[in-house]
Amino acid sequence: MWRALRRAGSAALRSGPAVRGERREPSARTGRTCATITMPEVKTDHLDEQQVQLLAEMCILIDENDNKIGADTKKNCHLNENIDKGLLHRAFSVFLFNTENKLLLQQRSDAKITFPDCFTNTCCSHPLSHPLELEENDAIGVRRAAQRRLKAELGIPMEQVTPEEISYLTRIHYKAKSDGIWGEHEIDYILFVQKDVTLNPDPNEIKSYCYVTQKELKQLLDKAAKNEVKITPWFKLIAETFLFKWWDNLNNLNKFVEHEKIHRM
Repeated sequence: MWRALRRAGSAALRSGPAVRGERREPSARTGRTCATITMPEVKTDHLDEQQVQLLAEMCILIDENDNKIGADTKKNCHLNENIDKGLLHRAFSVFLFNTENKLLLQQRSDAKITFPDCFTNTCCSHPLSHPLELEENDAIGVRRAAQRRLKAELGIPMEQVTPEEISYLTRIHYKAKSDGIWGEHEIDYILFVQKDVTLNPDPNEIKSYCYVTQKELKQLLDKAAKNEVKITPWFKLIAETFLFKWWDNLNNLNKFVEHEKIHRM
């Protein structure tokens, strides 16, 4: 059922520089320069080079009501040390169904820094802090970001899924740790698409993918509950709380639209 992808080349992990957050200032007592750590120091030489490069992307910082308050790197937004201090960013989760009402799932690649090897919904990422994706009217900036990431992760041609074809339902606010260093703290826009598309996934992003029926997804969730497979925490929350009632109403999603509400989970 699952279509597996293999990464090109024999090395799964490549060397990269350490990501440091440090500034130097004179010591008040000695007048000499001393180091003051302003962000956690995290070595990334053991991580995938392509994924490390993405850590420089600028995410949108928000308050708990999803008001924009600034921008910071993907790296800083995903460090547990910063998350524990309240750092919160904007994100989205796409659920793409084909015309047979099957949901496209992906398994995140082993190269991913957060939640590698986990099964999840079609596409999960972040709008970036630049004008096209900051525009908030009807979540158009987030929907543009979703179009961009559907192309980057799954190879879906941008003309096949336009922002106008992506439906914004509601938002969830959740927090989860991936490991002792990395995690997520997001207000996540839930986006639905129903369309047959062309797929050409990037193996650096996606390990495997498959369209599933409701029965097949429930079987996968049962396996996850038994720790036989791993799923992402946001997908688990959405699947257990909302997904199946939405899935039953793909032709009548308007009654589930809650643009003013943020579900705290």
